[in-house]
Amino acid sequence: MEQLRQLGEVVGGMNALMAFEPELRINPRQCRLLADACAQGLAAVTGEVRAHLRFKDRGGAGWRALEPALRELHRAFRDAEGYVRQSLNPRGCWWARAAMAAHGAGCVVVEQHLHAVLWCVAVAIEAAETAAAAGSDDDELARRRRAVVLAKKYDGDMLDFVLFQRAHGKAYLVSPELVARMDAAWKEDRWLLSQLLDEMKSPAASNLTKPERRLADVLAAPRGTLHPASVLLNSGDYAVRRRLGGRLKEAQWLGEPVAVKHLVGDGAEAEAALLASVAHPNVSHAAYCFRDAERKECLVVMDQLMAKDLGAYVKEACGGPRRKGLPRFPLVVAVDVMLQVARGMEYLHGKKVCHGELNPSNMLVKPRQQHDGYLHVKVAGYGRGNGGEESACIWYAPEVLDQDGAAGVKCTEKADVYSFAMICFELLTGKVSFEDKHLQGDKTSRNIRAGERSLFPCNAPKYLVALTKRCWHADPAQRPTFASVCRVLRYVKRFLVMNPGTEHQQGQPDAPSVDYLDVEAQLLRRIPSWQRAEGTARVWDVPFQMFAYRTVEMEKTAGGVLVLAGKDMASDEGSDGNSVLGEENGGVGTVSPDDASSVSSGTARSRPASSDGKKTPVRKADGKAPRQAGAPRSFSRTNIFET
Repeated sequence: MEQLRQLGEVVGGMNALMAFEPELRINPRQCRLLADACAQGLAAVTGEVRAHLRFKDRGGAGWRALEPALRELHRAFRDAEGYVRQSLNPRGCWWARAAMAAHGAGCVVVEQHLHAVLWCVAVAIEAAETAAAAGSDDDELARRRRAVVLAKKYDGDMLDFVLFQRAHGKAYLVSPELVARMDAAWKEDRWLLSQLLDEMKSPAASNLTKPERRLADVLAAPRGTLHPASVLLNSGDYAVRRRLGGRLKEAQWLGEPVAVKHLVGDGAEAEAALLASVAHPNVSHAAYCFRDAERKECLVVMDQLMAKDLGAYVKEACGGPRRKGLPRFPLVVAVDVMLQVARGMEYLHGKKVCHGELNPSNMLVKPRQQHDGYLHVKVAGYGRGNGGEESACIWYAPEVLDQDGAAGVKCTEKADVYSFAMICFELLTGKVSFEDKHLQGDKTSRNIRAGERSLFPCNAPKYLVALTKRCWHADPAQRPTFASVCRVLRYVKRFLVMNPGTEHQQGQPDAPSVDYLDVEAQLLRRIPSWQRAEGTARVWDVPFQMFAYRTVEMEKTAGGVLVLAGKDMASDEGSDGNSVLGEENGGVGTVSPDDASSVSSGTARSRPASSDGKKTPVRKADGKAPRQAGAPRSFSRTNIFET
């Protein structure tokens, strides 16, 4: 109950700030969008709470089960309120705020907040639904009615975005009206800013100094324009502070600290154009590009100044005695970092940009404003091909090492997925890959090509170990895409939020009741548009992805029969030989009718799926698992809709 009150305070604070919307000169449409999204999200969550919990039972088990999800939603709301407050009361120079808003930096920040709000609302709605089962003392008839309602909502025929939007778009903040506003808000703000700059430069209101007039021309120019370096160097407020490593420097510009990348040589303009062609909250990109044609140099003002790289952060966080091989930061923070890296790489691959040098030194991090342990992560160092600084061979995929780093071989999407797995290993263990003595030295490259991999500690979460092992599979075709990794990690993070503290338990921490990569394989078959998708996922796709995962999870936790609705409903068994948790958790679990309450909460423990009670067969050397004896064959509904 206290969390709902705090959410109301944040939304009320945002509404109070938006009373001064006419005074907003920076991103007014996006600030209004954030405020309305938070208000609608609170209304949707409180509606679910009223439907599933009783006020007189506040303080009971059901309300306590809801608290972790509401805390996460409160964090997302506070971040959004902080952005609105900063836009209304900008610190420092107005020109600095306008510079960051003009060419996409403001847009990607709002996208980051919207992603968090949409994801948290979906988790909070599910938590409200399952909290009733956690603390309910209703009779059997009431429980059956509630189960029928949930089964009708999470029906497999709803695995289409258009149907989902029509039925649940308002509750999950993806109504057609709100989606249209998400798509148009930045364009409208960009147009409003251009109109304001035109007014400021007009003869009737010409009170700008010469440097300000030149800066206004820079802000009004299309993104990616190469401006003369003299505009930056002779502005009078530009000064280099210190080197950050590599080609990055920290500088002072317009009264604000910024990161500036110094590019030299014939390929400088091409790299500057690449940095200016992308814009994503988890990708380091250019805000402005300045060129010195005589020297063949480019000075690229980056979108944000980050604190340090991920490798340095993990080393500091895991310094000193480690707790049984696990890093000191919470597991949910590690998963959040993995998700941000995967989102950045999904975006780059959607732009047909492969990294080739994906490692912790090319991941930039910065603590969030609330100092709650969470980080903001950006992928950097992409697009250099083989021209950048070479990393140790431990980050390269076996197929790259087989070719001895031949030109162009490193830049493949599946090689990036392998490198991502190495980053996951370091986040989950606090150790650099291949620190084991038998994998060190000159034989490391040969051992990697032979299939050797680092060993996880015995108490590492098996579901994350399995995801990492799939990503570093020796066969590139068996590695998932980053779009699939993002969907899996969003749902893993949802499990950790709804089951806090599981990673701190003695022995093996609690695991999800189903194999999420197996769920992903099913959804790829049942939603063809996910297989055909080109480019990065749109932010409004997140609620539907969470809903789809929940739908398949409810089918699979009943062992192929959806008993919650009081009717038989066959579900998919999973991908033939593609379950990556089979060797770790005994395959897809089944739940007895007596465990119906734990099924609805998504926390039931897995049981062997085979009818004879034997463990799931161990995966063969080629990465495929044989079908279990006696396991039922599966079928799925034909999805006749395409998003």
